[in-house]
Amino acid sequence: MSVASTVSRPFKVLGIQHIAIGAADKSRLKKLWVEMLGLEATGNFRSERENVDEDICTIGSGAFKVEVDLMQPVDVDKKPAVHIPPLNHVGLWLDDLPAAREWLLARGVRFAPGGIRKGAAGFDICFVHPKGNDEFPIAGEGVLIELVQAPAEVIAAFGKLAQCSF
Repeated sequence: MSVASTVSRPFKVLGIQHIAIGAADKSRLKKLWVEMLGLEATGNFRSERENVDEDICTIGSGAFKVEVDLMQPVDVDKKPAVHIPPLNHVGLWLDDLPAAREWLLARGVRFAPGGIRKGAAGFDICFVHPKGNDEFPIAGEGVLIELVQAPAEVIAAFGKLAQCSF
């Protein structure tokens, strides 16, 4: 039995909610992801404060829809640099974000500033920092990880999926 299976967590990671890919100019990303691969462009999010102009694209449907966010900085000379690294972050659906954040913090996981807040898609989010420090040594090891509170219908769909035998 693995160590991971013996740990009792007050939350569950359900699946991938989105990935965010950045470039200095997102037009080449759109060429690949929308025109060539056929993802559906479903929206746009722009924030001067977060220095991001992103096109929201989707794969799949219903509770299992996954976003691919194509991002470019509003100003390439400002921070955050949403295009560096190109795979900006990975978003994970969680069934209980507040419990997860509290439990992970207590065990040394470093979070990015800002706490739990509304994300671009309207769900509550927070970020696991890409780099650990002395106080919080556990982090994304170079990858920013967005934890996303799943709505009830997503939690129910993943629960039904878990009951299926393949």
